[in-house]
Amino acid sequence: MANNSRLVYSSDRGRIVEKKKESVQPSSGDGIARVRREKKGRGGKTVTTISGLDLGTAQMKELASELKRLCGTGGSIKNGVIEIQGDNADKIVQALDERGYKAKRAGG
Repeated sequence: MANNSRLVYSSDRGRIVEKKKESVQPSSGDGIARVRREKKGRGGKTVTTISGLDLGTAQMKELASELKRLCGTGGSIKNGVIEIQGDNADKIVQALDERGYKAKRAGG
């Protein structure tokens, strides 16, 4: 009976290490913000992604916050790509142009 059991908890392994917080790294883009609408791999939900910006972590977070407020939706930053929930590509391209970034629609 002891051979069929799997170990569920053990105190001899030491402390459990917390998962490291994901750091935002600026992409090595050409400075042109590419705004695209993605749906694949997201459970049918539409997400607008902005990539190719050469910004630091704080600037990326601030820009993402402004865009989320503009669109009235949530979002996040993953691997130097800003993700905004919903299909807001036209609003985002216009907002980036007003803020002085070169922005273009990418994809379909």
